Amino acid sequence: MSHTSPATYLVWSILSSLLGCFLVFHLWKFDRFRCLKWNNGPYSGAFKRLMTYTYLLSVPCIMAYALGFAVIKYDEGLIYLPEYGIIPKPWQFWSQTHKNAIFPLYLVFTIAWALEMVTHLEELCFWLFLVNSGAVQQDWFRSLYFKTWIGGSLIAITYMPLVTIFTRADPVKCEAFTFLAGSLGSLSLTLWFLPILWTFPSFLKALKSNNVDTRTIVRLTTFHELNCLRVVFRLVFVLPLMALAVDGIRPHQHVNDSMFWTEFLTSIAAVGCIISSAITLVIFFPRSVESEVQSRHATREKSQSQSRSRHSRHMRRDSELSERDSAASPYAQKRPDSIAMYSTSDAHSPLREYPPVDSDHLLKADKGLEVPVQGPTAVFSPNRRVASGIVIPGTVAPISPTYLTERALQAHDQRTSSVHPFVHNFTSPIDLMDGAQQTRWYVKRQYGPRIIV
Repeated sequence: MSHTSPATYLVWSILSSLLGCFLVFHLWKFDRFRCLKWNNGPYSGAFKRLMTYTYLLSVPCIMAYALGFAVIKYDEGLIYLPEYGIIPKPWQFWSQTHKNAIFPLYLVFTIAWALEMVTHLEELCFWLFLVNSGAVQQDWFRSLYFKTWIGGSLIAITYMPLVTIFTRADPVKCEAFTFLAGSLGSLSLTLWFLPILWTFPSFLKALKSNNVDTRTIVRLTTFHELNCLRVVFRLVFVLPLMALAVDGIRPHQHVNDSMFWTEFLTSIAAVGCIISSAITLVIFFPRSVESEVQSRHATREKSQSQSRSRHSRHMRRDSELSERDSAASPYAQKRPDSIAMYSTSDAHSPLREYPPVDSDHLLKADKGLEVPVQGPTAVFSPNRRVASGIVIPGTVAPISPTYLTERALQAHDQRTSSVHPFVHNFTSPIDLMDGAQQTRWYVKRQYGPRIIV
């Protein structure tokens, strides 16, 4: 795009900077940047690390490409040529420093495009695996789809930089062939997504007929809608650049000679590229608003409980000091222990060591009575520490008639279900469990009545 106006790269720079800001904001809201750690979560293997850093590296590369060319274009400005009028200064008239920066910037953009194709190929292979898996307990990391993704990724990260390197002598031709190679690869991946989007509603109906839980259906429906939007914006990104690339390699150029069509197509391509990358970020790192609300509520409850505990400690210390002063007074009269122990005015004091005991619950062992002790009428759930480090306090709930916990029921459904376990455990295309890791389910202990002898 060396023949385009500086405003074109300004659009790319603004949109890519907004993408970078959204990336930082989303990852902070997601888990406070914990997903960037090398070991994060139970399934943080080599696959998850590779996919995480592959996508995150492509965003700053796009920003560097857009910002670098925006600075160069505005620094070089416009020029008047007798046959063409006032046009952006061609690269032949640029300073030597700016000429030397053309190839590195194109190479950075090529690497970013190759990394994006790696991420989209992984999603394509994963959704094909998930839709066609059925009840077969096949491991994703040993499937043909995973091997296809490895081979396609190696091809993408190899041929894209090589095209840019071999055509670097002429920056205009280098740009045209780079855009042609990238748009052909991205267009093929985008078109392969169309059959998946077409068959996905029937896949969701099959899951509903197999009594898959509602949360899983909601998650998969959300990802289906996001993928539909991303395919649209991927086409908005790829097709304009393909039109410019095909016209650029021809001897007689028609689209690139028009200032309107050049700026319009490049600006539209920027919108499609940035929005599709933002949707990929949401798909790879899906936020849970419910967990965030619980974390904020737990933080508020923790601060309130700490303030209440500090207040109670101050009250207890003041009460002890007042009693100590009254005991040291010469006019204080000490009550007998028997009266002080059974005084009704002191029954509800916070300093009382032994609370009053109801006589109905006393066991009359001298008469030989065997009184059955009732089982617990409430379930105590312990405190839970969420991913953000905040402790959610436990609760006390009455015992329900069901014996299996929610997690146990879900694990039982997974064992008896006719769908792949990835469907039940799906949260993100990059957050996948290993096939060797199986879900275990358990039964709550039932506390029955006991007899005291």
